[in-house]
Amino acid sequence: MKYLLLIASIATLFTSCKTTNLFMEQKADRTAEVAALDSTFFYNPEYQYHIRKDDKISISVWGQDELSVGSTYGIYNSNEVYGKWLMVDAEGNIEIPQIGTYNVLDKSVIELKKSLKKIFGKWLVNPIVDIKILNKEITVLGEVRDPQVISIDKDQNTLLEMIAHCKGLDFYANVKYIKILRQEGEHVRVANIDLSESGSFSHKNIQLHPGDVVIVPSKKYKEFDKRVATIIPFTTTITAAAILLGTF
Repeated sequence: MKYLLLIASIATLFTSCKTTNLFMEQKADRTAEVAALDSTFFYNPEYQYHIRKDDKISISVWGQDELSVGSTYGIYNSNEVYGKWLMVDAEGNIEIPQIGTYNVLDKSVIELKKSLKKIFGKWLVNPIVDIKILNKEITVLGEVRDPQVISIDKDQNTLLEMIAHCKGLDFYANVKYIKILRQEGEHVRVANIDLSESGSFSHKNIQLHPGDVVIVPSKKYKEFDKRVATIIPFTTTITAAAILLGTF
C-alpha cells in the first residue's frame, strides 16, 4: 500500500508539471496581450536614445585632438577611468573645446553629430565626428546566473538578449512574474512579463531601453529547497514525496 501511494504521488507530480516552448510562435489573442502592456513598452523600430542629464559623452573628431574629448580615433581609448568624457550638467549643457557651452539635452546621437559637423565645418573640410554615450546601461537583478549592470552601445536591445548576457536564468527563476521598470520623468512604468505561457514571442521578448531595470523573482519554494536536505533524512520516503508534491 505504501509503495502504491508513493507511485501515485510521483505520477501526480509529473502530470502536474507543464512545459511550453517559449520560442514557438503560437496563435493567440495578441490584441489582449498588447492591451495589458503599458504603451511605453510597445516595440518602436525607430527608437533612438536621447541625451539626459548626468550622461557622460565622448566627442571624437578625426585628426583634431584639440577638438576631441576621449577620442576613439586617438591612441588612447575614451575610458571613464581617466575622465575622458563630458558630463551633461543639470541644465543639459556640456563644454566643448573651441565652442564653449552647448546644450545637448534630449538630442539623439545622430542629431548631435549633425549639429557638431555643421559647426566644425566652418573650420574643417568634411569633418568626421563620432559621439558616444558612455553610461548607457541596463540592470538585470534576481534569479539569473550572473546579475549585473550591462553596458550597451546600441539602442535596440531585447529582454532575452540581456538575460543571455547574464548567462541565462537560474534554477529558481520564476518566469511567470518577470518585471521591467522604466523611468519616465518622475514616474516609473512597470511591465509584467510571463515567459511560461504560449503566445506572441515578440510581445514577451520586449524591447529594452538604456536605464531599464529587469527583475527576475524567485519561486516561492526556493527557501524550502535550501532546507530540504535537513528535512528529508527525518521522514519516510512517502512523507518526503508528499512534502515535495505540496511545494509545486
